[in-house]
Amino acid sequence: MSDGTGLTRGDKNRNERLARLRAVLPRDHAIVGIDLADGLQAVVVCDHDSRVLARRRVRCRAWELGPVLEWAAGRARAAGFAGVTVACEPTGHRWRVLDQLAIERGMPLVCVQPLLVGRARESEDYTRDKTDDKDAVLIARLAAELRCYQPERTDEVWARLRHLGARRARLVTEATACVQQPADLLECVWPAVLQAAAQPFKSATWRACLAVVLQRCNGDPARLRRLGRDRFVGAVRRELPRWGGTSRIYTPIAERVHAVLSDPTGVRTHRHGALERAHLVLEDYRAVRARLADTARRMIDVLDELELTELVTSLPGLSAVGAAAILAETGDPARFHTPRALVKHAGLAPRERASGSYTGQTRLSGRGRPGLRLAAWRAVWGALHTNAVYRDRLRHLTTRPDNPLTPGQARAALAAALLRQLHVIVTRRVAWDPALAAPPAAPVQAAA
Repeated sequence: MSDGTGLTRGDKNRNERLARLRAVLPRDHAIVGIDLADGLQAVVVCDHDSRVLARRRVRCRAWELGPVLEWAAGRARAAGFAGVTVACEPTGHRWRVLDQLAIERGMPLVCVQPLLVGRARESEDYTRDKTDDKDAVLIARLAAELRCYQPERTDEVWARLRHLGARRARLVTEATACVQQPADLLECVWPAVLQAAAQPFKSATWRACLAVVLQRCNGDPARLRRLGRDRFVGAVRRELPRWGGTSRIYTPIAERVHAVLSDPTGVRTHRHGALERAHLVLEDYRAVRARLADTARRMIDVLDELELTELVTSLPGLSAVGAAAILAETGDPARFHTPRALVKHAGLAPRERASGSYTGQTRLSGRGRPGLRLAAWRAVWGALHTNAVYRDRLRHLTTRPDNPLTPGQARAALAAALLRQLHVIVTRRVAWDPALAAPPAAPVQAAA
């Protein structure tokens, strides 16, 4: 039932968020705005009208800011304030150092988005001036206006998962480059070998064949013709375990590679150097795959420590590694007070455009954490193969007669749904329920 105030759910959530921020930015606290840098820090002490009470420029590292915080607290007390709240931009790693120093001194800390600081810089006097001293004042002003947020404070387990997730993301990018580069090189100097398998780099047999050729050919694959078909297949079989396969190879692919060893198509002058380079990159790829597997194992160990592995994998199609990659980007989902807040953090929430009788096209906000958006997008692609609820939802979104979505838009909607469901699974410690995850059935029209 309505309480008669007319407040929407968004109004109530916003009011609660502002109340939480006001608790760490009470009126009797001065605000210490700090523009963090490598060796020179700009510090201001301001009241809630952003009037500067004290200012310092200190040549020190982030870990040496403890005495500066104590100086700021003393200035605030001299001005009649009961305490201070520290505000900074969450750029780089230095804000975490400052957070630790603030915790040790019992000072609350809030963060201000750099985007807001940039826009406030322009609106301040329309000159677009940028100095560290001005930015420190702007940070304090935005914090006083509650245009800030409380940063994530994790325990050691969640922090470890975040660092492993960052490593995995880098290795995935490196592995992708190690696939694309040899493919480009081979297309230039020996394109026939790429036709030996439908998806060459996904085939362990093809990768083993290529490794055998590049190790022995010295820039001329035709040299391996003298091995004959049987000896070539035997060499590939011995190489196969290094590429994640067993001793059982897919013989048709090996025979096709053997058949094109003498194929002359390609830029002959670059063949020697390009094949040598492809061999080096292929070895890099094998090493990256090993590091990826080790990182994935470590991430699953963290999920086991959090007792989340069975819960998150109850969602069909979501692997433990895929869930760990998402949780590495979110941190503990409990810090998001609603599932929708997590979706907004990923930039997957719709951005409405409406005024009066005008309604524009709704698009994704695109703000938030790109790494989280990417992890959710990848997880949806994997889940669609085995998750009947997601497949039905995708079909409905793309074929409904009223406002059908494109496949890309529908997958983005599913990524947002996955994040909402994962928030419930982790925070409430419940398994995924297909009956609750499925959209409500459309009402059946009664016959006239």
